[in-house]
Amino acid sequence: MNLYRTFLTHIRCVFSDSSYTDIRRALRTAVTALAGQKRYDHTPFVFHCIKTALIVSEEIGLGRNSVISTLLHDVARLGLMTLEQIGTEYGAACETIVKGLNNISEVDPKTSTLQADNFRELIVSYSTDPRVILIKMADRLEVMRSLESFPEVKRNKKSWETLNLYSQLAHKLGLYSIKSEMEDLSLRYLEPKEYAHIVQKLSEGASERERFIAGFVRPIEERLHQLGIHYKLKSRTKSIYSIWRKMRKQKVPFEEVYDLFAIRIIIDCPPAEEKMQCWSIFSVVTDFYTPNPERMRDWISIPKSNGYESLHTTVVTPEGRWVEVQIRTRRMDEVAERGVAAHWRYKGVGGGGLGSEQWLARLREIVETTSATETIAERFDLALSSKEVFVFTPTGDLRKLPEGATLLDFAFDIHSNLGSCCTGGKVNGRNVSMRERLHNGDVVEITTSKSQRPKAGWLDFVVTSKAKAKIKQILREDEARSAQLGREELERKVKNWKLPLTIEEAVTALSKYYKIKTGFEVYALIAEQRATTAEIKEILTNYAAGNQPAPDIRPRKNKSDDGQESSHEDCLIIDETLKNVDYKLARCCNPIYGDPVFGFVTIHNGITIHRTDCPNALRLQEQYPYRVLSAKWRQTTSSGAFRATIRVLGDDIPGLAGRITDLISQELKLNIRSMSFGAQRGVMEGQLSIEVTSAQVVDMVLYKLKKVNGVTRAFRVN
Repeated sequence: MNLYRTFLTHIRCVFSDSSYTDIRRALRTAVTALAGQKRYDHTPFVFHCIKTALIVSEEIGLGRNSVISTLLHDVARLGLMTLEQIGTEYGAACETIVKGLNNISEVDPKTSTLQADNFRELIVSYSTDPRVILIKMADRLEVMRSLESFPEVKRNKKSWETLNLYSQLAHKLGLYSIKSEMEDLSLRYLEPKEYAHIVQKLSEGASERERFIAGFVRPIEERLHQLGIHYKLKSRTKSIYSIWRKMRKQKVPFEEVYDLFAIRIIIDCPPAEEKMQCWSIFSVVTDFYTPNPERMRDWISIPKSNGYESLHTTVVTPEGRWVEVQIRTRRMDEVAERGVAAHWRYKGVGGGGLGSEQWLARLREIVETTSATETIAERFDLALSSKEVFVFTPTGDLRKLPEGATLLDFAFDIHSNLGSCCTGGKVNGRNVSMRERLHNGDVVEITTSKSQRPKAGWLDFVVTSKAKAKIKQILREDEARSAQLGREELERKVKNWKLPLTIEEAVTALSKYYKIKTGFEVYALIAEQRATTAEIKEILTNYAAGNQPAPDIRPRKNKSDDGQESSHEDCLIIDETLKNVDYKLARCCNPIYGDPVFGFVTIHNGITIHRTDCPNALRLQEQYPYRVLSAKWRQTTSSGAFRATIRVLGDDIPGLAGRITDLISQELKLNIRSMSFGAQRGVMEGQLSIEVTSAQVVDMVLYKLKKVNGVTRAFRVN
């Protein structure tokens, strides 16, 4: 009820009694006709109509016909009232406006960037009355103000349209206040983290800016009072979007955006004296502060095509801070805030002056002229800053993907099942492969097949984490299923052939014959039928009869990074049930004797040994639990030499590197295989590769290094 009262109070104050009566009657019609319609937040849909009508009247300054048309156009669009009825009850102008609004509602800007460039011209061509476009601007602004209650997909789509289409049109129409709000609201949903960051930074610096502005304007105000000039002074903080845009375009942090606000001086004077008075104010400002001639803009002598008039200059304070100052009259300020509606009202539209046909012709000229601002494509590319692309589903839903995303990434983004059975698709109606890279504004359609399954090669061209994770998951499931089927098949064969072999002995025999390293590979070979049944039977029968003795497979010697062999033979026990298996030490974590370790069965390289605190350990154990083996070091007095890498940090003082190397090589008698030292900003950093026999030796080295005078940290690295 508060909204109704606010609306009725406003129109009572603004309109004549007869107009008030007509608008109130239209409101009752809308409330009754739309009673069953709800918004996403379950509030009555008519609230949208009322809020939009307030924007049309309060913020844009349109009249009776525009307000009535705003209230009734959704009633007509839903078929609850005919255009003829509206014309009969409220006049031909209302009928025309409502028809234009309903025509625009059918325009769907979901298509490509090239088509989006035509969007502005398209809605003008659908508008036989210029007020239609202004009401559409108000309608979209109200939607953006209520966007938080919309589903996320709708929020993204509406924000994209608003930033790249509607705010551009608002700019051309001179609706600068609406344009800025549209841009800020769009950024809030398209780049929520960066939006919140700028809001926080602006809030943190608000007090300091207020103090600076007060000091800046004080001498100007004193002089204007002395001259008897009637004025109003405003300070305007730069919009969040324009700050973000400058940060992105100039590649600078928030702290390096210096022109965060502008000072606006608005004066009252007769129309004939406007130009002279504005230049007088300019003279006052430049008496106190030095102007930058390159930043001077005179839109009073030559106004913009949308009617905008103002005098802009940028001056520097004695402290070296740059400030933009805008000088205009009250009439110019209203045109700047309310755009072409205010401009043509001053020119006499609706009275005896310029007619609506001339207004529409001028409006078309404004909209169709692209030189005044960047093109849609330029703005779109800047907004996304090469980090992401926005594409559409065939039904118009907007999807945000990272730069370089392919058609297959899009399919997985829609649904994992769609991605899994994707065979290709269409982009803007053109048949393409699943490798096709997507671009801003593409309309994407997916084709599928029930027989399709993800392939390992898909990982070579997808870029989204969702697609990669799902493909890997399915490949793991396929591998596990294949291995299980292979194991079950091998068990059946051994049992059916009545061979005196365990499954482990059968795996050993087949591994030796086919020169493969793991049981996992043996199972896959059987499941994929890469060996004939007769061949497998012959191998296992010979093995069981003793014709092919068990191979003498000893753990391979592991080569260190410089190619020298190290002797770790027989110092590891891998899975109590396995004997005589090959292994190698993983280079990602370089385990040494005494480290807690585990084994991992690879597809092509046998078993690798990882430390339990290896950076890859958690991922391997979560994604491939069936390929993880227990492992432990044997109790031995001769484990061989292992290489360990140690990093040392300390003060940048003379002789520290020498004391470190002397400790390791002279006192501890350990071989240093490689080393490097450097210093920056007073901190010395060294890295040494040393040969040790166990993890306990590494612990001792670190303990002694930390005792060296000047050393602040010492730790082992992978």
